[in-house]
Amino acid sequence: MDFLRNLKIMPKGLIAGIDIGLLFLAALLGYMIRFNFEFSYFDFKNNFLGISVFVISGLLIMLWTKSYDGIVRLSGLKDVVIIFKTILFTVILVEVVNLVRVYLFSRENIIPSSVLIISALIALVGLVMYRFLVKELIIFAKTRHLSRQNNIRIGMIFGAGEAGIITHEVIKRDSKSNLIIYGFLDDDPKKEGKQIDGKVVYRGFENLSELVEKHQISEIIIAVQNLSVQRKREITDECLRMNLHVSIVPPVNQWVNGGLEAQAIRDVKIEDLLGRDQISLEKLKVMDELQGKVVLVTGAAGTIGSELSRQIAHYDPKLLILLDQAESPLYDLDQEFKDEGLLTPYKVILSDIRDRKKMNVILRKYRPQVIFHAAAYKHVPMMENYPEESVKCNIIGTQILADLAVLTKVEKFVLVSTDKAVNPTNVMGATKRAAEIYVQSLNAFLDQNHKKEYTKFITTRFGNVLGSSGSVIPLFKNQILKGGPVTVTHPDITRYFMTIPEACQLVLEAGAMGNGGEIFVFDMGQPLKILDLAKKMIQLSGKKVDEEIKIVFTGLREGEKLFEELLNDSETVKITHHPKILIAKVNPSNFSKIEAQISMFYKLIENNSENDIVTHLKAIVPEFISNSSRFEILDRLN
Repeated sequence: MDFLRNLKIMPKGLIAGIDIGLLFLAALLGYMIRFNFEFSYFDFKNNFLGISVFVISGLLIMLWTKSYDGIVRLSGLKDVVIIFKTILFTVILVEVVNLVRVYLFSRENIIPSSVLIISALIALVGLVMYRFLVKELIIFAKTRHLSRQNNIRIGMIFGAGEAGIITHEVIKRDSKSNLIIYGFLDDDPKKEGKQIDGKVVYRGFENLSELVEKHQISEIIIAVQNLSVQRKREITDECLRMNLHVSIVPPVNQWVNGGLEAQAIRDVKIEDLLGRDQISLEKLKVMDELQGKVVLVTGAAGTIGSELSRQIAHYDPKLLILLDQAESPLYDLDQEFKDEGLLTPYKVILSDIRDRKKMNVILRKYRPQVIFHAAAYKHVPMMENYPEESVKCNIIGTQILADLAVLTKVEKFVLVSTDKAVNPTNVMGATKRAAEIYVQSLNAFLDQNHKKEYTKFITTRFGNVLGSSGSVIPLFKNQILKGGPVTVTHPDITRYFMTIPEACQLVLEAGAMGNGGEIFVFDMGQPLKILDLAKKMIQLSGKKVDEEIKIVFTGLREGEKLFEELLNDSETVKITHHPKILIAKVNPSNFSKIEAQISMFYKLIENNSENDIVTHLKAIVPEFISNSSRFEILDRLN
């Protein structure tokens, strides 16, 4: 049994030898069956010639079909088809030999047709059966070996469909796996009580607690393609409640060479549970907006900017300009585009949006028709420490780029904003809100004074994106990897989350539908409690909360607030054709006033007085009330 358990790949020569032996036995049995095992009718000389022709013909066809190339322990339907083809063409070749002998030499058939058919059927059954017999013996040897081990794991597969069946086969034939599948779970009531390869299908989670206790189930593998995120979340929550390890089978398009491999079955990640079901876009509208145009993305090396650039590249722009001041990330993005063999023409530019002279040269040289402005300083605590830098990048940088867009006749300018701009409690959010005010008032000014063609300014506003630099998820992952503790600022703090691709898809859609002056707000779903997120990540890593990894509360950081909002108190929304995109109804400010107010920042920055800078920022954004910050005193003074 140990020999079978350790047998991974049978030598081709051995497989071919067994196949030839089975062809010989099949032909011999064919003659014996044909003559009812009456050996007196058995003409050894002529019959041996017939057997030899059958075996040699089979060998020649085998060399063509390579039927001996398959890995026996991985035998499946494809191998059966190849064997069937081998036997079929063997029969055809023998019949050709028969015809040649009859018509050229006026002799009888080398092998009678009745014997040939019987031999072919026996050979087909024998070649298929021995492969599956060896496969099952290897699986039996593995199971028997595992049953004697202390580290054996008993699991169940959620999903009794095609993906579940394939997953079961993959686990069975994986010689390194110490997992034994007890049965299947499925939501479909029609499958309840059915059996797959001797394993019972149970309805949903109705009997799982009992099964876990009775059979020591320790693992659940989710093997349902296109399972909704909500259902995936429910399954995972139930498994974690019962201290079960949860794995997931990746989508079919991620299977290697069209087939699932054991290594592809991975642990459920927090991103699997925080994402949302795939959104539908009006891709033709986005295509009309971007195809054949010069498109500039600022902050192209950042989390949002890089994903925007990837998606824009698929809409066939005339030229895609990737602009950022961060040298290394921009280089990495350039290498990524080169490695993918991107057909879209693109230009990488290392530059700072705050450099008016350089930006003027770039815009006049390349004449972009659409600008996606994603460049910004966004880390709340950092910007609270350096308010002048936040003002220079997020406000003045946006003003410079917006003004130059008008002068160079850019068609559309899409500002990527944040939910932190709503009722801001920190400098970063307030500067982003000031940037929103500027571009919206500029659009209103142009609309009133230039009725024909002018740059349309559109703002998109959304919350946190999963996996972005500085987000809590990478932070928690690193802390868990180090054994903890996991640091949460406050037990009640909540945040909205959205996947990076979804956020960028909605930015493109909003940019395409915008006519100028809108602030598009994305439906972020339900806010998530960060404490619950931390607990779930610890559990998904296989650790116990507060036993193996502790959670420590560190207090709100400077400028941080408990709850993020997508609309301020004076804003309402109106719906669009897209269910996840709304328009915030905000009256634009007076352009001359906001322009003058922003101009005052130059002198304040030169004087290097952060209190004066923040005080002036509060005048521009009256709803900006500092929280957990040294600037709270400025609110009390006012």
